Amino acid sequence: MAYSTGSQAEEFDVLILGSGEAGKYLSWTLGGDGKRVALVERRYIGGSCPNIACLPSKNIVHSAKVAWYAQRLNEFGMNLPSPGIDMTVVRDRKRAMVNGLVDVHNKRFAANHVEFICGEGVFVGPRMLSVELQAGGSRLLTAKTIIVNTGSRATVPDIPGLRAAQPMTHVEELELDTLPEHLLVIGAGYVGLEFAQAMARFGSRVTVVDRNERLLPREDEDVSATLGHLLGGEGIRFLLGSTLESVSGRSGETVEARIRSAAGEEVVKATHILAAAGRAPNTEGIGLDKAGIHLNANGHIRVDASLRTTADGVYAVGDSAGSPYFTHVAYDDYRIVYRTLKGESRVTTGRQLPYTLFTDPELAHVGLREDDAKRQGTSYRLAKLPMAAVLRTRTLGETEGFFKALIGDDDRILGFTALGASAGELLAPVQLAMSAGLPYTALRDLIVTHPTLTEGLVYLFSAVPGK
Repeated sequence: MAYSTGSQAEEFDVLILGSGEAGKYLSWTLGGDGKRVALVERRYIGGSCPNIACLPSKNIVHSAKVAWYAQRLNEFGMNLPSPGIDMTVVRDRKRAMVNGLVDVHNKRFAANHVEFICGEGVFVGPRMLSVELQAGGSRLLTAKTIIVNTGSRATVPDIPGLRAAQPMTHVEELELDTLPEHLLVIGAGYVGLEFAQAMARFGSRVTVVDRNERLLPREDEDVSATLGHLLGGEGIRFLLGSTLESVSGRSGETVEARIRSAAGEEVVKATHILAAAGRAPNTEGIGLDKAGIHLNANGHIRVDASLRTTADGVYAVGDSAGSPYFTHVAYDDYRIVYRTLKGESRVTTGRQLPYTLFTDPELAHVGLREDDAKRQGTSYRLAKLPMAAVLRTRTLGETEGFFKALIGDDDRILGFTALGASAGELLAPVQLAMSAGLPYTALRDLIVTHPTLTEGLVYLFSAVPGK
């Protein structure tokens, strides 16, 4: 919609486009500080994480683990009939969680006096947004400070026949009400692997195709090999070093995928396709050029270390700003912008970037990888311990995997990786030691409750070789 210069815009102290992690926390905090805040959201209250991404997917992953336990009932002394899977119940359990989270979000917006506006917002000029309201009509909004928080979306590769086959992305996968007979997953990244294992545990036949020669090529080779072996042991078939050439049919019915590798060409027949081969920032079609907001070559909004854009008074956060695509990183973006607005100094450079892959077992990492240390010529001592050495894993019957740490010449922790049961829960104490510059002995010498998984850190750091 075009506005004449005589149009009167509603003025706010802060205007936020998108209610994802960084945006919602900025709205709650600034609104609580007494600022007049408006937040514009086109679809998902609270953003992707509580609706269609992090939390719903982990809900499904947990349901799949329960199904996996049910297949092992004899190990626990229970003799029950073979369990079946009702995907409508799995879906409805996820939906109930999402509805509860949305309610929590709505209450927080109200409690902090945030004006939540449901509609499609586009820039029509410097610090000026036009919003087409879901209820009909439009509003023209302006503010001294604007924060762009539009997130990212799953992409479907431009492969002959793939888009016509209407593949699922993670959004549709989360809404499945029937179990795929044979799921073909395109991409062996985080989304692909988590859903591949979940569907295999529910009872689907699963094939994963990826162009890389090994699983998770950025990870250390021992990590990739071990995880691949464990997932393969659950019946998942991996076609690595392979390229999807074309697709025919329709996902949800019957599809045929022509796949090429060094060994030749193969046609895989499946019932469903999940496209999990990448994401793209939501920066198109929102008038950034009219606001003087520039993009970089990858389509992300160009920002400095304090997340300021090229437009005066405008910040960008989260995926749209090119921050690593993790909710916990977006939360740190919120802290950076909030403190910058208060006149303090906090930047994106040099921050810790931990992550967890929520397969079972989980893969958690922070800091320097061993393969990277070798390539860089960084001196380190390696401590490595099988998860079976952590006695808590034996009580659970989940002894697969290992964890390891790289120790520098000054006894500080350079990097930490854990592949095992609840590995993500082991990150925080290691991160704290790393961020505080503590020697590894600070963790080695702790008295840790027995038997816990965290106790394994004592054993791991007790295994550090001498200088």
